[in-house]
Amino acid sequence: MLLPGKVIFLSGGSTGIGWDCAKVYAAEGALVALVSRTPGEAEAAAGRLGDEHLGFACDVSKEGDVEAAIAKVLGKFGRLDAIHNNAGIATPSKPLHETTDAEWVALFNTNLKSVLFTTRHGFEALKASKGCILNTSSLVGVIGQENHAAYTATKGGMNTLTKSMALDYAPLGIRVNAVCPAGTWTPMLRKWAGEQPDSDGIHRYLDEIHPLGYCPDGDVIADACVFLLSDKARFVTGHIMHVSGGAEIGYRRTSPSSNQTI
Repeated sequence: MLLPGKVIFLSGGSTGIGWDCAKVYAAEGALVALVSRTPGEAEAAAGRLGDEHLGFACDVSKEGDVEAAIAKVLGKFGRLDAIHNNAGIATPSKPLHETTDAEWVALFNTNLKSVLFTTRHGFEALKASKGCILNTSSLVGVIGQENHAAYTATKGGMNTLTKSMALDYAPLGIRVNAVCPAGTWTPMLRKWAGEQPDSDGIHRYLDEIHPLGYCPDGDVIADACVFLLSDKARFVTGHIMHVSGGAEIGYRRTSPSSNQTI
């Protein structure tokens, strides 16, 4: 097992990439404390993993929720080896000038400010365990994406934040990395796809932008996350790992409304 006995705090762990990670973490021997902002979801997910795991509601955009959540994890397990900041929202899908103040604030508080909260309240425990932090970013935080300005800004910020955190915490033995999926079929991506003008064509588009030929499920991301949290990655920090099927290399973009690659 790659994660024997490690206590992992996982936000957004009841669905999508988070749930895929939770399953693999547990299979690799970790004790998973997963949270979701929807009451009941995390508890049900943890129950499916097994009695030794923990699940409860926590809105990571609210500092009080995060502080209480970290305290609850430490109260149950007595230690914390990793924080996986996976919770995030992707909507709205629109250009910047159409983005409302409320939409901007919601995106930044959930996707980026939450990392401040989990780090602030988990820092001492991670310092004691010489643990690690993993952030779920996105390839669009590196290359941009049309009609998704505020979301890409949060992920671009997460990438540079990851590197700065890695520098600050390296002397303490705390590693900080990020994983960058491209397209990955999750409930959030399916919601985004449904907002597009050609929602049927977007499925083909998401397959074809990946040189490996398909848009994957979250298990491929989970496998990369296991590595980054494990001792196999003990000399890896400040790394933004692309798990993208090669989507960022070459000039490969297929229009959803045609068969033409441009």
